[in-house]
Formats: sequence, structure tokens, C-alpha cells
Amino acid sequence: MSVERAEVEARLAELELPDGGTLISRDMVRALSVEGTEVRFVIEAPTPEIARQMEPLRAAAERAIAAMEGVTKVSVALTAHGPSAKAPPVTGGPGGAPPSLKVGGHPKQTQGTLKPASVASIIAVGSGKGGVGKSTVSSNLAVALARAGRRVGLLDADIYGPSQPRMMGVNKRPASPDGKIIEPLHAHGVTMMSIGLMLDPDKAVVWRGPMLMGALQQMISQVNWGDLDVLIVDLPPGTGDVQLTLCQKAEPTGAIVVSTPQDVALLDARKAMDMFNTLKTPILGLIENMSTFHCPNCGHEAQIFGHGGVEKEAEKLGLPFLGALPIDLDTRLAGDSGTPIAAGSGPMAEAYAQLADRLIKGGIA
Repeated sequence: MSVERAEVEARLAELELPDGGTLISRDMVRALSVEGTEVRFVIEAPTPEIARQMEPLRAAAERAIAAMEGVTKVSVALTAHGPSAKAPPVTGGPGGAPPSLKVGGHPKQTQGTLKPASVASIIAVGSGKGGVGKSTVSSNLAVALARAGRRVGLLDADIYGPSQPRMMGVNKRPASPDGKIIEPLHAHGVTMMSIGLMLDPDKAVVWRGPMLMGALQQMISQVNWGDLDVLIVDLPPGTGDVQLTLCQKAEPTGAIVVSTPQDVALLDARKAMDMFNTLKTPILGLIENMSTFHCPNCGHEAQIFGHGGVEKEAEKLGLPFLGALPIDLDTRLAGDSGTPIAAGSGPMAEAYAQLADRLIKGGIA
């Protein structure tokens, strides 16, 4: 017997907040996902300070939903908006963006770096090829760092195939009060921006290189990022204009390379590493994604794409191996529902927490 979304919302509407209202009336429930008998959602507090006081309420919400008939599994995460100035109301364009704000176009001639002065560190996440889970790693790493207390931004620089709006559960169009500065959005404690939030999601981006470079320039230098400890940049596949612009103009602290274990993926990962070396961007480490598959029914472990190839490559090149992540159904479901797996609990959330902790202890994030 499955549970209905409306039933979950009705139960959450019974939980009163100490200062009045409920989780539903105060619009604090995000990315509610009901998959058969499993329920996931995020409670998003207005500030980190308030979030720290809401753990008892999070636990109460988890118990209330778990007690519902037909519910077999509940995952409730607690996050908060980072401090940010509220944008004034704007008229004239869809979603609040005035028509004078143009996205893309040739990049402007700039002196010095594009890196915002308020951003302490920029980490690029690249892969060399598509389909290896780079965007999944980027979103979950950003959320894990935020849960560890870091002020985190996430920039979706995959202009042709932006996926972070879906993975982070955000679909509003950012506002631009003056037609120049873009106000980013917030989800799961992360400040985020994506070209996918500015354009029709069903329309293809048919742009030449200069327009890509101009769009990336806008999303770095015209976004009100605020004070960030780290900005995670989800790069597109390949070794083209976006990578070149980022590494030459934004002075990234370093790059993380994601690959699956098989030789075909490693061929392209080597090209990505060579690109970062050529552009004098330090490689912070390698991640092996889709390393193993654990059958949820029988417990059998299968190495569909092989196993250990990325770790061997890291050892050969003298680079840090940051970890191996399995193929995981819950991770895919979480990304599709707009609540990264790192926002909850369980083995995958812990894996990303350990990855974040390693970067923090290394002084990178």
C-alpha cells in the first residue's frame, strides 16, 4: 500500500513551530518526494542559526511520517539558506528578470581575474567525457560541504546540458533588479546558478564558442554570490571553451576529475587531466564513480564497469585518490527528485560527507 503526497503534507501540517505556524504554512518543506512507500523531503530553515535549533522538529517530522500507514522508509534532511540580501521586487520579465538582461553574447574584455573577491576558493569538477556522473558528484559534494558548515556555491557551467536545476530541486528564474547583477537561488544550504534557470528548459542552446564564454563570464562575475568559502563549478564534458575560460580567467584553486573505471572513460579522463596541467590548474584528486553495483534484493556485488581503474591511474600519476562511489539507485532517485542524496542520511550521504571532510582537512574547502 503506497502513501499519497497529500497525506504526507497533511501530516506535516499538524507539526507546529515554536514561533507559530506549521512546516507547510511557513513553506519550509522542499523537494518532497513520494515513491511508493518511501518518502523524502528537506526542511529548509531561513538561516543556519535557526536550522541548528530545529533538529528536534526534524526528528519529530521523521517520526510522524514513519508512523503513517503504508510508509516503509523516510529520509528527512535539515538545511538552511545562507545569509543573503533580499532582492527588491522587479517587474518586466518572466520570473522577475527584466528584459534588459541578456544571457550569452561575446565576452567582455576584462583586466585581471573574473574570480569574485568574496569567493575564497573555486573547485572545478571535470570529467573529459559525459555520462560518468560528474554533475551528481558536484551537487552532492556541494550539499555535503554545506552540511559541514561551509558557505558553498554551485555553478552549473554545462551550458549545453544544464542538469543542476533538476538535481537541486530549483525551477525559479533568478531576478536581476538592475538588469546587470543576477541574484542566485538557494537550495539545501547551497547558493546556486545555472544557465538552465535563465532559458527555456525545452529549447536547445545553439551557441558558438564566444557566446559560451560570454555566458560563463556572466555567471561568474555578474552573479551576487555573496561570501563563499568555496564555489563548486560543474564543468561540461570535453576540453573546450568553457574549461579554457574558467581556468584562464577565474583562477580556480584546483580541479577534481571524475571517471568511471573502464578504459574508455579513463582515456578521456587523461585528456581532461592533461588540459588542467596545460592550463596550470592543480589537480586535487580523482574520484571513481559507478565503481560497483550492490543488488538490493540478493546482495550480490557486480563490477559492471570494472573496478579500481581510477585508483590505479591516480597511483600511477602520483595524484590523490579521493574515493570510489557505487552505482546506487537511491542516488539516482534523489537527483531526479531534486534532493541530493547527501542531504539525507545513509551510506551514500556518509560517503559524500567523508569526501567533503577530506577537502576541508586539506585546506581546499
